[in-house]
Amino acid sequence: MTDVGTVVAFWMLAVITVGAALMVVAVRNLVHAVLFLVLSFIGVAGLYITLSADFVAIAQILIYVGAISVLIIFALLLTPRASRDNAETFLQGPALVLAAVFGLTVGAVALVTDWDVAGRGPFSETAAAIGEALLDKYVLPFEIASVLLLAAMVGAIVLVRED
Repeated sequence: MTDVGTVVAFWMLAVITVGAALMVVAVRNLVHAVLFLVLSFIGVAGLYITLSADFVAIAQILIYVGAISVLIIFALLLTPRASRDNAETFLQGPALVLAAVFGLTVGAVALVTDWDVAGRGPFSETAAAIGEALLDKYVLPFEIASVLLLAAMVGAIVLVRED
């Protein structure tokens, strides 16, 4: 990350990601919170791209933005409207204190850590190497995992269908 464009893109995406994450907590409407969560997931994928982790960025978009967000939206839409309110609870104060302690800890660790990266070489592309490994060296475990996931999906469909 030496050129100015990449650094500016990184900081803009960081601000968008953190801002969207804060809005997830701040908004009262759960549908809006999910949409801000999707924006936060997209911002994280953009951060991965600026850090030259192209495979992780694509996985972030496919898994989190595509699958998890759609699953959350479906769950919200299938929930009765009376159960969807984002009411205040007695745990709001302790959660705020815990979040503040966690944030201060992360900030302190970030400030005292030596972030010197001068000894590293440039990043290499990872998607081609991962794809080659999955289709060459690890093809059998990859296929076993795909069959296992297919069996889990068929089993879930059989369990929830009405007779």
